[in-house]
Amino acid sequence: MNSLNVLVTPPERQATMQLYDGRRLAWYEWGAVDALPVLFCTGAGMSGWLGFGTSYLPDLGLKLIAIDRPGLGSSDPHPNKTLSSWVDDTREFIQFNNLHNVLAVGFSQGAPFAFALAAQNLVQAIAIVSGQDELAHPRLRPLLHPDVEGMIAAVQKDAVGFERHFSQIVTPEVLWQLIIGMSGERDRLLYESDTFSKAYQRALQEGFAQGAQGYARDLVNSLSIWTVKLENITITVDLWYGALDTSTVHSPDFGATLALRLPNVSHTVDSEEGGSILWTRAWDILAKLKSHPS
Repeated sequence: MNSLNVLVTPPERQATMQLYDGRRLAWYEWGAVDALPVLFCTGAGMSGWLGFGTSYLPDLGLKLIAIDRPGLGSSDPHPNKTLSSWVDDTREFIQFNNLHNVLAVGFSQGAPFAFALAAQNLVQAIAIVSGQDELAHPRLRPLLHPDVEGMIAAVQKDAVGFERHFSQIVTPEVLWQLIIGMSGERDRLLYESDTFSKAYQRALQEGFAQGAQGYARDLVNSLSIWTVKLENITITVDLWYGALDTSTVHSPDFGATLALRLPNVSHTVDSEEGGSILWTRAWDILAKLKSHPS
């Protein structure tokens, strides 16, 4: 399952709903309509268009659902998006779609959003893959790259000003170059391959369709002290990291501190993988996630 010959499968379904406050929430789906649902919390600035492991869904009996976070893709912005407001929106989504025994995966910047769902027991188990850590946590600050430390300090000093400034300078092209620039050789093999590169950049273009504000707000939420207490999460959390991941905004110790903070955790660090482990070991990630008792 470690082949880089990763299939990029366009979504099988796209849908929207109206939330109680009138905002539109949009999402993409792969897999049988009545299969076990896996909510996919996508990476930084991405719409839900690019899934993972989609060719394995029929054999695993799973359905992948990638929601456009508010302000990204086709989902209307939330006037004050927080991890808590994301939980409220997702609760409405689950009720609207009559979903049961829901699982979730958080990739990269999607990690805090998946953790937020776990903390409120909206899901049965989660997998955090190449996840951004709570970088503002005191244990991690000494491990951070100076650029990341600088961003966290700027957010703590003036979150509103940081968000406004960032939303004025970042574009999908800038973010793509940042991702490639932070990626090691193992990840660039996949990310720069023709089919995957086009798919990833499409997800970023869609993510920025309403401008950069949605991404900038996600960035502030993820770089701040999280409102989620990881120590209180009781459901199973699978941590997946690749030791060849060179991204400075993922966990600086490949999830070691996260594993210590979570009561019910499995922790995998693959010595031969990088941040793209979400796609290169998709079968293992999904099969393990499904194996946890509901």
